[in-house]
Amino acid sequence: MRAYWYDDKPGDQRLPHDSGNAVPKAYLSTLGVLYQYCPSISSVNGIASQRSYKNRDEITVSPDKMGVVYEEKVKMFFNEHLHEDEEIRYILDGGGYFDVRNEDDKKWVRICLEGNDLIVLPAGIYHRFTTDENNYIKAMRLFKEEPKWTPLNRDRNDLDENPYRKEYVEYRAKTVSAD
Repeated sequence: MRAYWYDDKPGDQRLPHDSGNAVPKAYLSTLGVLYQYCPSISSVNGIASQRSYKNRDEITVSPDKMGVVYEEKVKMFFNEHLHEDEEIRYILDGGGYFDVRNEDDKKWVRICLEGNDLIVLPAGIYHRFTTDENNYIKAMRLFKEEPKWTPLNRDRNDLDENPYRKEYVEYRAKTVSAD
C-alpha cells in the first residue's frame, strides 16, 4: 500500500496521479480508513471475525471478465460516492486505487493497493475507485450482513442529511481535532 496526495492533473484516472507527497498510514486512520497487510487468507479471516464480517464474495474487474461494459463500469466506480456500510476489500491479484476525501472534503488521498492489501473504508466517507493501468484487479469483498453495494453519488442534494454521512463527519471532526 502506498498513499499520497492525488495530483489533480488531467489524464486517465487509471494513471498513478502521484503528486510526490506521501500520506502516512496514521493520517488515513484519522479519516477512519483502516489498512492491513494480510499475507494469507487466515489473516483476513481473523479480521473478519474481529469485525463481524459474515459474508464475502469475489469480484474481478477487467476487460476480459466484464467484456464491453468494462469501460462504463470503471467510469461508474470513479464517480464520487459514499456507502451506508463499510466497504471492505482484500486484494487477491492485480492492483487499483481507492481515492478518499481529506478531512475538509477538498482534496483526494490516493491509496494504491496490490495483492494482500486489505482496506476498510468507513460508512459515510466520500470515495471513488479505479483499476490501475493494467486494467485488472481481483478482490474479495467482505460484508457484515447480506452482500449489498449501493453507492450514493455525491451529486445528490440530500447527502449532508444522510445519517451515515453525519455520523462519519462527527467522527472525523473528533479524530482530526484530537491530533
